[in-house]
Amino acid sequence: MRQVQFDNPGEPSVLYVADAPVPQPTTGQVLIKVAAAGVNGPDLFQRQGSYPPPPEASPILGLEVAGEIAAVAQGETRWQVGEQVCALVPGGGYSEYVLTWAGHCLPLPQGWSMLEAAALPETFFTVWGNLFMRGALKRGESVLLHGGSGGIGSTAIMLAKAFGCRVIATSGTDEKRDYCLALGADAAFDYHDGVFVDPVLAFTDGRGVDLVLDVAAGKNINANLRALAYDGRMISIATRDGRMAEVDVALLMSKRIIWTGSTLRPQSVSAKAEIAAQLRHQVWPMLERGQLKPTIHKVFPLAQAAEAHQLLESGAHMGKVVLTLEG
Repeated sequence: MRQVQFDNPGEPSVLYVADAPVPQPTTGQVLIKVAAAGVNGPDLFQRQGSYPPPPEASPILGLEVAGEIAAVAQGETRWQVGEQVCALVPGGGYSEYVLTWAGHCLPLPQGWSMLEAAALPETFFTVWGNLFMRGALKRGESVLLHGGSGGIGSTAIMLAKAFGCRVIATSGTDEKRDYCLALGADAAFDYHDGVFVDPVLAFTDGRGVDLVLDVAAGKNINANLRALAYDGRMISIATRDGRMAEVDVALLMSKRIIWTGSTLRPQSVSAKAEIAAQLRHQVWPMLERGQLKPTIHKVFPLAQAAEAHQLLESGAHMGKVVLTLEG
């Protein structure tokens, strides 16, 4: 099979396509013949050498795919050969075939293409697991979503609105803020240097938001605390502006803020299976009714994975970038 590899961390140009043996499933696993694979921020960080895969995971890039079940482990009954699925994978998605756990697969939503379905797992698992499971976001609450025009942000806007929440997004340009509003955000503001705080407070009549999804860390942590309501929650899921921050702990204490965070890839097989189960029950019916649809910004063939990484690093995308293995 063909797959995208790299020998040493570096720029997107280190990526190349090579041949590799087709893996075989072991207990609890399935083998997927990949039709399309999503491109995500963690892929960039792994290629750069700053996000190594867990010891048991494939070193090959790619954390989400859509395709067809090609083989199942002995005794595995949840899926049959030939069924169409999209799946969260523990690495190896930039390949013609990939292994994953049976519990991390979801059926291809009725009427969806493989390209559309490949844009679902990584962002939907991340957003559901953080906003709704870890963050306990509820109908009627308000949420501040940074990086609203990216894959995570756009998914968060759609899901939060679908579940009856008031959504404020931030992004860096007028075009991207308009895109956030078109997705359903109730308001969209500039995120640079904490300038979002006053507009957020004004929009919420001085109260602040119930929850912040933080994708930057670094210098904006205190701005997030100021934008939160009393008894608010903040969830950090990325460190775009740096791992370290000088935090006004007195502000966190006085507002009784709960601050937590997570990364998806190192979580246990059972934890990710629970997210998949909740998605299938709560979200998949909405997908099949056409209530939610990811935006595909651009599709690249597998051999142009380097170009896909360049686009994602540029920040010029709005929505998802996907690799296709068909044609």
